[in-house]
Amino acid sequence: MTTRLIAIAGIAVVAVTSAAEARNQIRIVGSSTVFPFSTTVAEQFGKSSDFKTPVVESTGTGGGFKLFCAGLGTEHPDMTNASRRIKTSEIKRCAKHGVVDITEIKVGFDGIVIANSKAAAPLIITLRQIYLALAKHVPGDADGGTLIANPHRKWSDIDRSLPDIAIEVLGPPPTSGTRDSFAELVLEGGCKTYPGIKAMRKIDKERYQAVCHAIREDGAYVEAGENDVLIVQKLVANPNAFGIFGFSFLDQNTDRIQGSRINQIAPTFETLSDASYPISRPLYFYVKDAHVGVIPGMVEFVAEFADDRAWGPEGYLADKGLIPMPDDERARERQRAINLAPLAM
Repeated sequence: MTTRLIAIAGIAVVAVTSAAEARNQIRIVGSSTVFPFSTTVAEQFGKSSDFKTPVVESTGTGGGFKLFCAGLGTEHPDMTNASRRIKTSEIKRCAKHGVVDITEIKVGFDGIVIANSKAAAPLIITLRQIYLALAKHVPGDADGGTLIANPHRKWSDIDRSLPDIAIEVLGPPPTSGTRDSFAELVLEGGCKTYPGIKAMRKIDKERYQAVCHAIREDGAYVEAGENDVLIVQKLVANPNAFGIFGFSFLDQNTDRIQGSRINQIAPTFETLSDASYPISRPLYFYVKDAHVGVIPGMVEFVAEFADDRAWGPEGYLADKGLIPMPDDERARERQRAINLAPLAM
């Protein structure tokens, strides 16, 4: 590195340090699914340490990455929660704004559930049927060789075994990691059961993804924002509606709502732990390494999150619905957390 580059780098570090020193409280943004876990760790950290309780905001995974990647300094968050891995485009956005050292830490697993009020009958459904209910375009023939605009207005239009009520599903917006995971794991999971569509992936991957991930926009799917608590309230008020959110919210509201059986498997702590439930995904948080040592308590907060007292099988996050990683994987992620090893850019 030249003397000039060293000088510029030194100025940048001083600028980050000076700006960040104006704040002595960790700021965390991101996924609404990870939000209750991160908030629980933050509260525990505030009680058990000499540091201030971190501020945690639920902005959605995509919104969190936008804020996280916008730059360095006190006006930008120190960490972001995510219900999916960071995208290449987001890594580039970070780098463009000087955020080049980022540590990724997997915290455990969660399931995506389709739930409804306990005042109604539980739904038993397959991935293919969910795709047929919520996709923008669906097969016009048995093979999937032709596609038509989704004509299904009632669940019973798809299969007579399903409820004879209008399809009304409250779900997350495009900025949500849950929405991304739902499209990839659920819609695509049902979409590719059609041979004609599955063959499309080898020929035209872009079109395949557009067909399998696009959600209908005619009112059957309602974007309900990032507030999963509000979705639960709406389901209780309307027994004919269904909602999409992370398992942890179902787990915390089992007195009011129930999860649908997907491919005959109910979403429970046990079925997510043994991977028999078909819709599960990993959860993450990301650390802005340039703020470590500048914003007080970051190393200690990460250590609290990565302790078995928090994310282990008997940890306090399991009580909130987090599905712990296997022992060996948890040990690897703990080491990554302790070392704060940045992603390879």
